[in-house]
Amino acid sequence: MLSVRLYKQLPHFTLDVQFEMNGEILVLFGPSGSGKTTILNCIAGLVQPDSGWIRLHGVSFVEDKGKPLPPQQRQVGYLFQEYALFPHMTVEKNIAYGMKQKEQSWQKLEPLLAVLGITHLLPKYPHQISGGEKQRVALARALATEPSILLLDEPFSALDEETREKCRQELLRIHAMWRIPFLVVTHDRDEADKLGDTILFLDRGRVSRVQRNSDK
Repeated sequence: MLSVRLYKQLPHFTLDVQFEMNGEILVLFGPSGSGKTTILNCIAGLVQPDSGWIRLHGVSFVEDKGKPLPPQQRQVGYLFQEYALFPHMTVEKNIAYGMKQKEQSWQKLEPLLAVLGITHLLPKYPHQISGGEKQRVALARALATEPSILLLDEPFSALDEETREKCRQELLRIHAMWRIPFLVVTHDRDEADKLGDTILFLDRGRVSRVQRNSDK
């Protein structure tokens, strides 16, 4: 379980949220500037909240009076909006970056690479592959670290609609395989409905509504 209570003063509003999630896909939905990415960054350890807590499977990332756990010790996978692939590395080396035990990790990743359809891309470089392929490579790299939770910030925003729909279906299949919490940021309502087991509607740093989807 992920348990989050965050308070942070931002330039134009105050982020003040609390929520919990298990091994589901939880979507943070709202307009730009509502605090969605800040929440992800607090969980990842890239931003420090003013107060509150973040706990994952009994491990404390942040406590009001405690020292925050360094990002590299949090076992958090993060798929950034711009994918952030290393241009000088092949797809294989990009995916392998950050693996703990490479031989065992590659064996575990083989079914994932097959689902994503990127096994044949391993010897290529990022400039040689399409936007949809880059997104899949970035997703494989995030999962290759064997995270306890996966954060996804607008993961399909740069893709055309046909590719977005295919990637959404792949993400749902991967979530069923991996069985860890997926926390997804989007401002696309249709995408939120298709992906989210639970949707938190954010407005200027606060949860305005919670929607639980029985069918996706």
